[in-house]
Amino acid sequence: MSLALLFSGQGAQKVGMGKSLFDGSTAARALYEQADSVLGWSLSKVSFEGPESELTQTKVCQPALFVHGLAVVAALKEAGKLPEVKFALGLSLGEITALTAAGVFDFATGLKVVAERGRLMQLACEQTVGGMAAIIGEDRAKVYTVCEKFGIEAANFNAPGQIIVTGEKAKVDALVAAAAENGLKKVMALKVAGAYHSRLMEPARVAFAEFLKGVTFNRPAFTVFTNTTGQAVSEPAEIRDALIRQVVSSVLWEDCVRSAVAAGASVFWECGPGAILAGMARRTEKSWQVKSFAELAEVVA
Repeated sequence: MSLALLFSGQGAQKVGMGKSLFDGSTAARALYEQADSVLGWSLSKVSFEGPESELTQTKVCQPALFVHGLAVVAALKEAGKLPEVKFALGLSLGEITALTAAGVFDFATGLKVVAERGRLMQLACEQTVGGMAAIIGEDRAKVYTVCEKFGIEAANFNAPGQIIVTGEKAKVDALVAAAAENGLKKVMALKVAGAYHSRLMEPARVAFAEFLKGVTFNRPAFTVFTNTTGQAVSEPAEIRDALIRQVVSSVLWEDCVRSAVAAGASVFWECGPGAILAGMARRTEKSWQVKSFAELAEVVA
């Protein structure tokens, strides 16, 4: 078995996530306690008890998903259920989780990086009026053409026929309203706080680049793929550049997963609150072996 770990992006969060890990795994509990100490506020309380309105804030859910993903890994390892990891990849903020799992950062550093990213992105959302929509059943070329016509951008290439677009809310709404006359089968507006992975995030990108100047990057202990290109990334300088670009660039998730398979990954384990990434993988290629871990019962089963 050649194992690849998958780490969740924003939107996967749910109130109660990680509570069973905290209660049943000493290693997972230690991470939550360390996170509360590093952040100076109780991430564990918001993760376990909500309210949902607080957990869904960008500045909260990004570190919460980061800690949950690594708590799953810690619990698997503690239970003696984690084989050798060969690859890791994460959707958007999950890329930082993957990099931390691979030793590019220690836990505290990775947490500070993702918390600052979330804070800056929330600030950018509050200073702009952005929106996003899902385009279902179309190829990339058609989506690029539509984006150009409406002055918006492609945010996520999640799986074949599942593409997210992003930009100024009025322009995204115009696309949703004119979907049929532009030959699009299905377009759905998404309930989001802003236009992630678009030029509206440029202030966050600039500030994040400045923040990362003070962060030390190590070479990953196993192969990690970057959302910006869908390819493996290993040199500290290129990892830093990829994380900076990722704030405003398209997330090439389908490319990342395909690259992992091409590099030899035979099994995917999703370390996240749900099975969103597993669903995307199956939509891409039904034959891929994907398993999801969110709670202690799944870890020790």
